[in-house]
Amino acid sequence: MTNKVEQLLIATVGFFWAFLMWFSTAAFSTSIGDFYGLTTGQLALLASSAIWLAPPGRVVAGWAADRLGAHNTFAIILAYSGVVSIASSFAASYEILFIERLVVASAGISFVVGIQHVAQWFDEHEIGTAEGLYAGTGNVGAGVGALVLPRLYGTHFGDAFLHLGIGALVIAAVYKWRGQPAKDQAMAEAARSNTSFSDMMYVWTRYVAIGLMLAYAMSFGLEIAMNSWLPTYYTDGFDESIRQLGFTDTASIQVAAGTFAAVQSFNASLWRPFSGYMSDLWQRKGWTPYPILEKDQPFSPRIHWLLTALILISILMIALTAVGLLPLSVVVLACSGIAVSFGTGGVFAIVPLVFPDRPGTASGFIGGISTMGGIVYPLMFGFMPNIHTGYAFIAVVFFVPIMLFYLWAMHSQKGIGDHGIGSRERWLGKKRTSGASTGGDDW
Repeated sequence: MTNKVEQLLIATVGFFWAFLMWFSTAAFSTSIGDFYGLTTGQLALLASSAIWLAPPGRVVAGWAADRLGAHNTFAIILAYSGVVSIASSFAASYEILFIERLVVASAGISFVVGIQHVAQWFDEHEIGTAEGLYAGTGNVGAGVGALVLPRLYGTHFGDAFLHLGIGALVIAAVYKWRGQPAKDQAMAEAARSNTSFSDMMYVWTRYVAIGLMLAYAMSFGLEIAMNSWLPTYYTDGFDESIRQLGFTDTASIQVAAGTFAAVQSFNASLWRPFSGYMSDLWQRKGWTPYPILEKDQPFSPRIHWLLTALILISILMIALTAVGLLPLSVVVLACSGIAVSFGTGGVFAIVPLVFPDRPGTASGFIGGISTMGGIVYPLMFGFMPNIHTGYAFIAVVFFVPIMLFYLWAMHSQKGIGDHGIGSRERWLGKKRTSGASTGGDDW
């Protein structure tokens, strides 16, 4: 096994388990709701809370990955979330459980740490596929949680939280033991040296970074919102249909709803490596089909691939509202998961190449702030007068403006260092990066 493959494997296993912990609360939403007598609105709030710490947490985690090394940062995240998961299995009240599961859900901030880790080991021509394998396989954790945990533990969510926490502690120890921050010391030092406040603000104020962040809010923000929301959606929105299928008690309804919900999550995860591969393929072939997007920049084909994904996501969200029968809903949901994977894989096939000397900072901003979608979308879904209309509402009110900004941000003739709020010199002075040779910060 080559060392970069070992590092990819460690990062992938770590993120899989973090993702499993992240959405394990949603897998037991029906049991928790019945046990504590929660309303649909309260369940929507619980679903939304899984994302509350992600925006600031991912920003900090991305910076820490550059500063401290991914192996140290990832191990810390798994360790503290594992301890709190164990504690949550003994929660004496719903209020305590809510707070503890809020902390456990922050395990999801580890995503940007793994993105930085993988970017430090793989070359430009294979970065899309490598990041897709890492993120896609890791994201399967949500689908496994929705599909397996209710079958394995029934309504005993406390036992599940206990065992997941113990597993996190074991993986944290392995990550610390075998993980290495980068393929060479110079690369690790370059990332560490670009962690100042001005470096962070330089990344945050580039329009390309904002455009990619919004594209990720439209894809991954939607994915995690659906992970949290769909068990409740199928339980409440298709209650009669599920009962007609023979699922009548709390445990069986939870299994059925989790199974339907897992369709989206599995497709969003399993197709993500393919999306990374397609981004690499479009780059190699030089495919730039959209006349409204820039065609002459180094990463233009990857940008065109991502726009394709964003268009598909919007169309399928509207289709979800239009579909009224359970079988068709699951089919459209499966297609939606594939489209989401195209978006998530497309974004992070670009990010490490655009900011090669600040991969953690850029990943933290783009992968962190974008998760606000996971907070907002479930609330929109849960408080709509009709439970089915939220998808079309999000597509029209949120996704159309996002795509318009993406088109504008990616259609600049300027280099990336100048296309933003303040010039490169304004934030960094005369400091240059080694990324200039690969497009990097001069794109």
